[in-house]
Amino acid sequence: MTPPRKLHIKSYGCQMNVYDAQRMVDTLAPEGFVETANADEADLVILNTCHIREKASEKVFSELGRLRVMKEEAARTGREMKIAVAGCVAQAEGAEITRRAASVDVVVGPQSYHNLPKLLAQSRSGAPAIETEFPIADKFASLPAPKPAAIRARGVSSFVTVQEGCDKFCTFCVVPYTRGMEVSRPVATIVEDVKRLADNGVREITLIGQNVNAYHGEDANGQTWPLGRLLHRLADIPGIARLRYSTSHPRDVDDSLIEAHRDIPAVMPFVHLPVQSGSDRILAAMNRKHTAADYIQTIERFRKAAPDIAFSSDFIVGFPGETDQDFSDTLALVTQISYAGAYSFKYSPRPGTPAADMQETDTALAVPAAVMDERLAQLQALIDAQQASFNRTAVGQTVEVLFERTAREQGQIVGRTAYLQPAHVMASEDIIGQILPVTIDSLERYSLKGRLAATHAAGTPRMPSILLDSCNGA
Repeated sequence: MTPPRKLHIKSYGCQMNVYDAQRMVDTLAPEGFVETANADEADLVILNTCHIREKASEKVFSELGRLRVMKEEAARTGREMKIAVAGCVAQAEGAEITRRAASVDVVVGPQSYHNLPKLLAQSRSGAPAIETEFPIADKFASLPAPKPAAIRARGVSSFVTVQEGCDKFCTFCVVPYTRGMEVSRPVATIVEDVKRLADNGVREITLIGQNVNAYHGEDANGQTWPLGRLLHRLADIPGIARLRYSTSHPRDVDDSLIEAHRDIPAVMPFVHLPVQSGSDRILAAMNRKHTAADYIQTIERFRKAAPDIAFSSDFIVGFPGETDQDFSDTLALVTQISYAGAYSFKYSPRPGTPAADMQETDTALAVPAAVMDERLAQLQALIDAQQASFNRTAVGQTVEVLFERTAREQGQIVGRTAYLQPAHVMASEDIIGQILPVTIDSLERYSLKGRLAATHAAGTPRMPSILLDSCNGA
């Protein structure tokens, strides 16, 4: 019997890349590949790259230098190692990768992972195999079905892609150029995927896409469904207890999505809704197509439908031309909304984007690095204080936790609340996969510690009313 070949995938960046790594594992499993955590023992190493950050490609080439040494060492011992570069850097810079890194055997864009076996076969000729086109029509139809053992190994929570690409063209973002225009999977294929996951023990599904609430997949009758209607359908699948989605654009929050939060208990009361800035002038320069007032109004629509809802967001500080007043507007928006958490970053130019060209053309627009550092520290201090306040309101309360795995401490099991807060209890591994009431006793940094409640009191809200007051903002 032929021994299995070992596969190592190193992923950078977003949730979509995590999901794509799983797609590649599933695609290569029929070819005899099994995953390994060690690159130096792998027969195939895939760098699953992200092009969002500045100098992303240079980091890839640095990693390829290390892999070249491993490949040469493997050859000296009579073992063949293949190297592939996948993801958004591969899409954007495929020819440059093969020119600068002769050790690379395969370059494959995000739309072509289903062709990995064919590309590996082509690479045996000695020349690198490259596929970075946008075969939009069939890319989703070619997704492989994961095997039951692979599903169970990934745990009780799973990502399911429903949409890919973006049509918004924010001036700082490379996604439209590396992932293409918005395209949605058909309803039936998503339902089939979720049923398969549920049948194999998955309790929580996170629907993902570059702009997930732009979902517009068709049903068997050719009728287009919005994300809210899809959530209704998935909530009916036996075994699925929790539904989430990420990442959303404020412009695509329609009534069906708001109503899903009002009407579907399985839809978790936690929404990641990036705003990027609180300044209308900067939002216009970013081509975000919404104002700060528009964003706040959207938050209020969610809160009216689901009073226990909480939010996270993304922020960029130091966007070209950002003034002290623009930054003050961002702080004012954060103070008004009060987030349960957020991601914040200093602006870094993404090659080929309008914002990068804007800053290169007019260097006076560049915000000094020291100013960006100071603004980022101030913003993060405010967000951290809000998150800490949000988490403290759970102490002394009983909340529902979906238990996912064993923790580092002996005898401890960790799960997540409806708001994605990690919660730790001392308990048997038998509770993994169950949603149980936990009385929260303490807070350690960003994690909750508690004990299993003897009973789940009737009528216990998903979070206490004191928390709701802290989220009202106005």
